Amino acid sequence: MKFTDGYWLMRPGVTARFAAEVADASVTEDRVTLSAAVRAVGHRGDTLNSPLLTVECWSPAEGVIGVRSTHHAGAVRRLPEFALPGEGRYGSAVRKDSVVELTSGELTLRIDTEQPWHLGFSAGGTPLTSFGEKSLGFVTDAEGRHHMVGRAALGVGEYVYGLGERFTSFTRNGQSVDVWQEDGGTSSEQAYKNVPFYLTNRGYGVFVNHPGRVSYEIGSELVGKAQFSVEDQSVEFYVVHGPGPKEVLARYTALTGRPALPPAWSFGLWLSTSFTTDYDEETVTGFVQGMEDAGIPLSVFHFDCFWMRSYQWCDFTWDPGVFPDPEGMLARLKERGLRICVWINPYIAQKSPLFAEGAARGYLVRRPDGSVWQWDQWQAGMGLVDFTDPDARAWYAGKLRVLLDQGVDCFKTDFGERIPVDVVWSDGSDPQRMHNYYTQLYNETVFDLLRAERGEDEAVLFARSATAGGQRMPVHWGGDCESTFEAMAESLRGGLSLGLGGFGFWSHDIGGFEGTPTPELFARWVQFGLLSSHSRLHGSRSYRVPWEYGEQAVPVTAAFTRLKHRLMPYLYRAAEQARDAGTPVMRAMLLEFPDDPACATLDRQYMLGGDLLVAPVFSEDGTVEYYVPAGTWTGVLTGERVEGPGWRRETHPLDTLPLLARPGAVIPFGASSDGPVSDWADGVTLRVYAPRDGSTTVTRVPAPDGSAPVTFTVSRTGDEIVVETGSGLPWNVLLAGVETPGHGEPHALGTLHRCAAGTGRLAARWA
Repeated sequence: MKFTDGYWLMRPGVTARFAAEVADASVTEDRVTLSAAVRAVGHRGDTLNSPLLTVECWSPAEGVIGVRSTHHAGAVRRLPEFALPGEGRYGSAVRKDSVVELTSGELTLRIDTEQPWHLGFSAGGTPLTSFGEKSLGFVTDAEGRHHMVGRAALGVGEYVYGLGERFTSFTRNGQSVDVWQEDGGTSSEQAYKNVPFYLTNRGYGVFVNHPGRVSYEIGSELVGKAQFSVEDQSVEFYVVHGPGPKEVLARYTALTGRPALPPAWSFGLWLSTSFTTDYDEETVTGFVQGMEDAGIPLSVFHFDCFWMRSYQWCDFTWDPGVFPDPEGMLARLKERGLRICVWINPYIAQKSPLFAEGAARGYLVRRPDGSVWQWDQWQAGMGLVDFTDPDARAWYAGKLRVLLDQGVDCFKTDFGERIPVDVVWSDGSDPQRMHNYYTQLYNETVFDLLRAERGEDEAVLFARSATAGGQRMPVHWGGDCESTFEAMAESLRGGLSLGLGGFGFWSHDIGGFEGTPTPELFARWVQFGLLSSHSRLHGSRSYRVPWEYGEQAVPVTAAFTRLKHRLMPYLYRAAEQARDAGTPVMRAMLLEFPDDPACATLDRQYMLGGDLLVAPVFSEDGTVEYYVPAGTWTGVLTGERVEGPGWRRETHPLDTLPLLARPGAVIPFGASSDGPVSDWADGVTLRVYAPRDGSTTVTRVPAPDGSAPVTFTVSRTGDEIVVETGSGLPWNVLLAGVETPGHGEPHALGTLHRCAAGTGRLAARWA
């Protein structure tokens, strides 16, 4: 929200008070409490008829410092609040003469109590950001609303990223952003997943610990400030140190929660009925058989909304006129090795038998007059499940448990954004704060059920809405996009933005949701989709089976599905990194190359895990431009060597795209391409890409069941490559781009060395 009229004036009816100097400072072992006067105090009379801010500073985690600025402390505490599972007590505070410092890890907050107001954050002596003159205070607008405001200084060349899954320009600089859940598609400034956390390329991030509307002006109202405001009497925020962006995410997700590890089968290809298309069991079986005939392995079949009867979403009952034998149908699909996903949402239509049941039990959200909140958008007369009521949560979960007993494996938890504010919640939650937070309770209810019924390692969602902490319940997808190259690029921007908020796993509708893709767009989106953490073919009014999109769609879909399956030992290791450190599987280039200025704004390419550069093709004619960081990179599909740093402009046929292996990478390829789950270490091929002389790389091949990984150590000394392992299984080494006649087998991409079971060491030539 903007409060000023240019730099000098306030907007009509707006008054502002900002911390001007420290009136008093209390310092304990690990906490600093400041009383901040909003004007300079020259004599005792200046203390009268003037506000005083209370500013508390502490450390909830190493490398993180919290600040709470309060105007009137007597306000009623309002729910909900973000859960902070990693919150503890850290840091140390000291006072020497007029200077107060609070230090946690390498992060230090410094205040000189005898100088004009200035909260300075630094790490290792390097300034990060600050809250100086007119940067921490409160504003009353023309309608009498009270806003707490913070303005963090931005340095020259500093870029801001994140704030959830946003489809606008990748860097937030110059943008006005409201953290407020909306169902706005991918072509607007609205977002399904709003997270009040941003990070910058200066080694820190800022998390505003407020679940309601947080209004940001990122270098837009004051061009040198990242401003945030909340309509409240207090604002709490955390400065999170890195020093690099990966470390910022590690600290942030340690505080707010790390992603769960999705089951290995979920990384395979999902096929959907699409939304408003006609389908029954014969249609579904035909699709599944068609994919099998085309050599395209499927992992999950998804039934979208119309598995239930029209006007009755949600009653969680299969439409008997279309699916008269749901248990039998699901059993027949599962005999083919498929997992089953069904669409749900938290809305109960008036025609659903569950509406009367939920209303009678008080499980639907009510208006202040006691009536059930209803409207006719989406479903006629629909109500909303009140997930703040534990009994309502148990009731809703009980309906889903029946579906699990029928053979359903997971749920697409759609919607959760259109949450009213003119309502009363069962637990007394504030409607403004609950608007964004509702999705957390909704997805927790479903995810907790899956963990209880299927086990910790089998729980997975396909969720659209989220807020801070939602990363704990993967997977999320990008929502409703058009079937255009522009929307494909929008989707990638949104996914990279979400990943910079600690969300480790993300997907999108291959081919676009609205409209029907051209054959060229479909093939390009297939490549992008199958080089994403999760992959789903889904549309609105048209099917997404590949044989409807030209001659090359089937072989392209088959090839990239099988490529992803072979990459599973590599992808699953990246998934473990998301679980363990909060690093997303799909990574904005700046995460891997924070010191390369050219990577700071790149949003049409990404790193898949730490070692694969993916540059999707966003053009009908196959033209693609992308940037290659320093070193010798190798085309995974072609074997071509590419020297960086520099920009590339290439034209690719429909069966390929730029997919480059990082210099020195050792990427494990599984032996099987038939599905995402296998014993990845059995027959694994280590592809070795341009290792430096003197380098040693340790590669761990995980197991889908969570058992101990198999470790390989690859070293290069001069022209010799040595690979060592304790594996008792057969394994192979492909030296990419190397031709050594008489040593190993010639291969289209280099030289292949085969090692029998029990081989513990291989010595080969790197020529």
